[in-house]
Amino acid sequence: MNDKLKTKEVEHLFDAILTLKSKDDCYKFFEDVCTINELISMAQRYEVAKMLREQHTYLDIAKSTGASTATISRVNRSLNYGADGYDMVFRRLGMEEKK
Repeated sequence: MNDKLKTKEVEHLFDAILTLKSKDDCYKFFEDVCTINELISMAQRYEVAKMLREQHTYLDIAKSTGASTATISRVNRSLNYGADGYDMVFRRLGMEEKK
């Protein structure tokens, strides 16, 4: 975990997120906390990660998600060298990695 992230403010935000119990709760909270563009960007990066994990090409991912190749590269770097957060969530959702 990146020590620069571990602040009391981030801890408070994560505590708040952990209280959410439904998608409706998430919509309400994230609509207040994030701009629409921020939320769409996060959702786009998540879709890029799923498609990379399914071994789609950058071109397919860019066409499907509208993400730039720079965004796809950053997400790919996170998948390969990050904190394994995407993989943890994918496992918990029962999404098997394609070989």
